[in-house]
Amino acid sequence: MEPETFPEELADTLVGVERLIRRRLRGGLTVPRLRGAEVELLRLVEARPGIGVSEAAKELHLAGNSVSTLVNQLVRDGYLLRDTDPADRRAARLRLTGAARDRLGDWQRRRAALVGRHLDRLGEADREALRAALPALRKLAVTLHEEAGEP
Repeated sequence: MEPETFPEELADTLVGVERLIRRRLRGGLTVPRLRGAEVELLRLVEARPGIGVSEAAKELHLAGNSVSTLVNQLVRDGYLLRDTDPADRRAARLRLTGAARDRLGDWQRRRAALVGRHLDRLGEADREALRAALPALRKLAVTLHEEAGEP
């Protein structure tokens, strides 16, 4: 792999793996599928119960009105609860419903099983190479997140 093509090849590979995981997980769903942004918002609320809409927009690097639309859809579909912020009656605090916790748990189990099955098909050297790459990939994610936070 040529050094000048490495960034593009890495980005293409990561996107391709994520796309394939999403497609495989859609199979067998008995409920309407959640879009990527909806899952991201639910996972953020799971990690930070009580997060506000504007905080969530900033964290997800989305426009506030886009997150408001997502929140409205997820409240309507029974996945989010929107509580009034006691410190600011105009603001809302978000929490997951039991249905959302169940849905996220199912998604996480199915994703881990899918990826695990395919990791098992690789040789030990490839599994170790992927395991060894995780810290560097996490650092890459941090730098991308930090840059996205810059004006």
